[in-house]
Amino acid sequence: MSEAPDGSNDRRKEQAGTGDCRPAPVAGVSVCVIRVIDGVPHVLMVRRGHAPYAELWSLPGGRVEMGEPVRAAALRELAEETGIEAEIVRLLDVVDIIHRAPDGTVTAHYVLTVFAARWLAGEPRAGSDADEARWIAVPKELETLRTTPGTADLIRRVAADLARAPLPGA
Repeated sequence: MSEAPDGSNDRRKEQAGTGDCRPAPVAGVSVCVIRVIDGVPHVLMVRRGHAPYAELWSLPGGRVEMGEPVRAAALRELAEETGIEAEIVRLLDVVDIIHRAPDGTVTAHYVLTVFAARWLAGEPRAGSDADEARWIAVPKELETLRTTPGTADLIRRVAADLARAPLPGA
């Protein structure tokens, strides 16, 4: 990764052998863990502690490290942020998160791979960059939260899928 004049990483990827530097999206993962509690579907969510989404609720997740398979990254981020163990059961979506300056210039681009997972063990505890982690009843409690863009819609879609065909072991 190249360094900007101020010493920070500028998220540029040097292409091997060419000296060419181009901006590249950052790979990220997110996990939608479903657990049925007293007959009601709940989703595991975290309240973000850092900008740009501080104080908003989202699914646990984060960046993929170089050389790390996305499924392993998803389970690692889940454990770091919540202390929960889960089993990934399927791919839910791939989402682009693109931040733009007022003039339209792209300032950041994340490609987020979102997985559905079945809860195996543990109770939520906030860790890493999460200020809070807990089970949220769907849809009732979900509707009361301020969430990151697209999160509530994705969870509603998953909850609808659950009504038709529950996740294995849910």
